[in-house]
This record gives sequence, structure tokens and C-alpha cells, in this order.
Amino acid sequence: METQDRNPEKRRRFFKRAAIATLVGGIAAAIGIKAFAQGGGYCGWHRGGFAAGPLDPAQVDEHLDRMLKHLYVEIDATDEQKQKLAPIVKQAAKDLLPLRERIREARGKALELLTQDSVDRAAIEALRAEHLQLAEQASKRFTGALADVADVLTSAQRKQIAERMESFGRRWRHG
Repeated sequence: METQDRNPEKRRRFFKRAAIATLVGGIAAAIGIKAFAQGGGYCGWHRGGFAAGPLDPAQVDEHLDRMLKHLYVEIDATDEQKQKLAPIVKQAAKDLLPLRERIREARGKALELLTQDSVDRAAIEALRAEHLQLAEQASKRFTGALADVADVLTSAQRKQIAERMESFGRRWRHG
């Protein structure tokens, strides 16, 4: 009886999916750090992170442009790839920003619910369900954008990004 691990085609598909997942993680980290950073030398994590406050769309666009320029250099992107990647990433960010605002509002509502004299468990549960729904919407949109980005890149470029993210992860874990 042959297991999935011994089937070379299934193994190739697994590694291809793993590379795409790593690419997704890398782009997520880049978008999270660059697009949602808040002014100065600090990224937004120091002042409340992802849900800290309203973002200036022009500032987000500027951060995305910088992030994309770095990505283009890292993967030696062609002009055609650059023309395809920028709209994918920028539209995804534009679609995700309203969800970010709704998540931020839900966080405030949660604090309000939890600091009242009596705990309204039904309201807390409804808020939790709403938060999960927002997270699911964001995840679907983000994953779709990453798949679109992966379609634009070559297999070698995807592997290069995966290797870079793995290297980054090792450095992050080891201080």
C-alpha cells in the first residue's frame, strides 16, 4: 500500500502549495509591516498595531509602492510582471482597509461590553461571530490576491521568495 508521501506527484503538489503558502505569508508580513505601519521610525505595532487607528490612503499607497519596489528587486521582476503585480496588491489593500476599520470598531465594542456593570453574554457572542466573519472575509480576499500574485510569478521566483521567508523566519526565531 503506497502512502501519499511516496507518490512523487502528490509530493510535488504539496511542495508547490507549501511554496505558495510561504509566498502568501511573506506578502502578508510585508503588507502588514509596510502598509499598516504608522509614521516615524516605528511601525504601528508599537502604538496599537493593526487596529491602531485610521490610515491615510495616500500613505498606504506610498508604503505599498516601496514594498513592491523591494519585491521587484528581490525577484528580478520583468516590466510585464510589475504592471500586473501593482494593481493586484493595491486593490487587495484597498479592499482590506474597510475590513480593518470594522475590526478596529469591534475591538472598541468588545472593550465596552466587557467593562459594563453586567456582562451581556449574547452581545459578546454576537460580536465574536461578527469578528470571525470579518476575519474570514479578509482571509478569503487576501488568499485570492496571493494566488493572483503567484500566477504572475514564475516558479523560480516563488521558490526564491519562499527561501527568503524561511531564512527570515530562522533569523526571527533566533533573535
